[in-house]
Amino acid sequence: MKVGAVENVEVAKDTVAPRKGFKRGLSILDFIFRIIAAIATAGSALAMGTAKQTLPFATQFVRFRARFSDLPTFVFFVITNSIICAYLVLSLILSFYNIIRSVAVKSRILLAFLDTVMLGLLTSAASAAAAIVYLAHYGNPNANWFAICRQYGYFCSRISGSVVGSFLAVVLFMLLILMSAVAVSWH
Repeated sequence: MKVGAVENVEVAKDTVAPRKGFKRGLSILDFIFRIIAAIATAGSALAMGTAKQTLPFATQFVRFRARFSDLPTFVFFVITNSIICAYLVLSLILSFYNIIRSVAVKSRILLAFLDTVMLGLLTSAASAAAAIVYLAHYGNPNANWFAICRQYGYFCSRISGSVVGSFLAVVLFMLLILMSAVAVSWH
C-alpha cells in the first residue's frame, strides 16, 4: 500500500510541474504584452497630442488651423491613453511578481479586473476618436460636414495613426484578459 501511495505522489508532482511552466510562460507573455501596449498607448497619446497643421489663406494674417485640442473627443482620447499608459507601466510590477510567483492567483484576478476596466475606457476613447477621424476623412454631406483631410493631410495622418495604435492596445488588452482567465482557471 505504501509503495502505491508513493507512486501516486510522484505522478501528482509530474502533472503540477508542466502547469507551473505554462503559467510562467503566460506570465512572461503578459509582461511583454503590457510593455507593447504601454508603447502603443504612449505613442497614440503623443501622436494625437502633437497633431496640428496650419494652412495659409490669402494673406499671412488669415490662417486656418487644425489642432487636436479643438475637438473634445480628441482631448478625451489623449487623456485616456495617457492614464492607461501610466496604468500599464505600474501594472508591470504585478506582472513581474506573477513571473516570480507563478502560482499567485489574487494578483492575477486583480490584474484581470483592472484590465477589464481599462479595456472599457480605452475602447470608448478609441471608438469616439475613430468616429471623428471617419468624419475628417469622408465628411457627412447630409449634415453639411465637409471632409477636411483633403486640405489637412498631415493632421489627418497623425490622428489616423494614433487611433490605429490605440486599437492595437485594445487587442492586446483582450489577449491579456484571456491569458489571465486561463492562468486563473488552471489553479
